[in-house]
Amino acid sequence: MTAITRFAPSPTGYLHLGHAHAALFAHRAAGPDGRFLLRIEDIDAGRCDPAFEAAICEDLAWLGLSWAVPVRRQSAHMADYAAALARLRELGLLYPCFCTRHEIRDEIVRSGQAPHGPDGPHYPGTCKRLDPAQRRDRLAAGHDHALRLDVSAAAARAGPLTWHDRSKGAQTAIPRLFGDVVLARKDVATSYHLSVTVDDALQGITLVTRGEDLFPATHIHRLLQALLDLPVPEWHHHGLLVDADGNRLAKRSNAQSIRTLRAAGRTPAQVRTLAGFTD
Repeated sequence: MTAITRFAPSPTGYLHLGHAHAALFAHRAAGPDGRFLLRIEDIDAGRCDPAFEAAICEDLAWLGLSWAVPVRRQSAHMADYAAALARLRELGLLYPCFCTRHEIRDEIVRSGQAPHGPDGPHYPGTCKRLDPAQRRDRLAAGHDHALRLDVSAAAARAGPLTWHDRSKGAQTAIPRLFGDVVLARKDVATSYHLSVTVDDALQGITLVTRGEDLFPATHIHRLLQALLDLPVPEWHHHGLLVDADGNRLAKRSNAQSIRTLRAAGRTPAQVRTLAGFTD
């Protein structure tokens, strides 16, 4: 089958075998007549480094991959995310949240019964219950805040939603799994959920391939697509590479990088095999 797919790393470190698996999976899923795109997810300027972006491109080319140009860098398209936020604000589905992480933790402890989702305890809704006058005063005073999606109201507006995963079949979206997610912060004017949903639509992605750890996020992404009148792709959530102890390969666990394997004399074919793909 032919598709438009993408590999979307963040330039916060060197690629490891888990990244190689994801890139090779997306490249193969595009099919011989499809398109494979590279997207650089660099919205968190404090953690991203252009040197890592250059290394990502070098490692992918060394693995034998090529991609359509131009490469989309999220940091160059903040206006697209601002437009999406403006639309959600017009629909009355966003509210400012002035709570610090510490305050949220304390409120969850006090409540004792906060529902849990894939990202942990749900936000307890403190600022959603703010008196409108208090909200206006805090905004006028310039208090720091995040923008949260009123998921219950958004789900009611969107109605029943479904999506299809090539590995798991037909799915019913349950966006309430996450509670009222953050879509923007003062320091980062968009979120993963919002930016990838907008990017996939603007890039014409027809098949989203990514690790099965991100399967739950699709419930929120499907909701955002409905609210923003965006096209709906297929998804294929693939398995994850793990180490000898069964732990997922990740930057934070110092997974062996492609550059280290290259320096040790491994060939591209050998690294592709280690990543689960044979020529």
